[in-house]
Amino acid sequence: MTSIDDVAREVGMSTATVSRALRGLPRVSQETRDRVIETARRLGYVPSPHAASLASGRTGTIAIVVPFVTRWFFAMVVDGAEQVLRAQGFDVLLYNLAGDVGTRHRVLQTHVLTKRVDAILVLGLGPTAEEVAWLTQQACPVVILGAEVPQWPSVRIDDVAVSRTAVGHLIELGHRRIAYVGSLVDEGLDFATPRARRRAYREMLAEHAIEHDPALETEGHFTLVGGRQAGNALLDLPQRPTAVFCASDEMAIGVLRASRERGVRVPEDWSVIGIDDHEMAPYFDLTTVRQPVSEQGAVAGRHILRCLGVATVEEPEHVVLPTELVVRGTTAEIGLSAQPTRG
Repeated sequence: MTSIDDVAREVGMSTATVSRALRGLPRVSQETRDRVIETARRLGYVPSPHAASLASGRTGTIAIVVPFVTRWFFAMVVDGAEQVLRAQGFDVLLYNLAGDVGTRHRVLQTHVLTKRVDAILVLGLGPTAEEVAWLTQQACPVVILGAEVPQWPSVRIDDVAVSRTAVGHLIELGHRRIAYVGSLVDEGLDFATPRARRRAYREMLAEHAIEHDPALETEGHFTLVGGRQAGNALLDLPQRPTAVFCASDEMAIGVLRASRERGVRVPEDWSVIGIDDHEMAPYFDLTTVRQPVSEQGAVAGRHILRCLGVATVEEPEHVVLPTELVVRGTTAEIGLSAQPTRG
């Protein structure tokens, strides 16, 4: 069986240099790394993960904690991060909380540590002070995506700004009876994004002297099904809104489905806008605010590599990526056909 010493002799390098090259560690040129990898492949050398772990004190595994693995945003983020990490030889251990608070606590305070991962990427959750203190004490590198913790690197968009863009677009079109579809109940997971988007919606109404109507805030659970249910609830109101701001494209697509089922024309009877620029958004001609979803995952992956000393990251410690309004066919100026109507 070929050993690492055989590879070292073949390339004329020290065993330590060959080991660093194979593990993707810094201070090894790309030319040297490529030569070592090619020689190892030619000789049939397969590194032992267990031996490498003992030698380096690392497992080669990164934990990614996901609130809901089935949701498009999180799936795309995981893909972006995993590609960056895999390119450097790391495996990913995925923890799907499936919205369960108890699972969240077990994962962040127990499971992650007993599995001996090298670092943790937390998606969408605002860690509690207790969790921050615990993980900091364990000296486990942590990167946050979708929230911000001063002690740890993070990547996100400005959720307040993105909501202001969406609501501002509707206001510019003349709408004043604007509904909000999002997540109204935190359910103990401490999501930073839904709170920020809902707060920005209310702020925009207040700044433009638009009366806030609690009946226009509807639970959508950030899902297609939830959006459809929210759309039907809004259509059942005695006085319907003329526009609907959805905190995600999946909910917006659900509202469009409800509109079609009820014979409500978009944008003639009401306008609909979302956030994300979901891959299906163009097929529904959905007006939305685009965010770079996969890129957030990639930036988070690079932060992980920097924390582990594997790569140099030029981005700042806390990255806020830009967003962009994409106007399509589901929003329009308010007209006679889009005046508040009776359900």
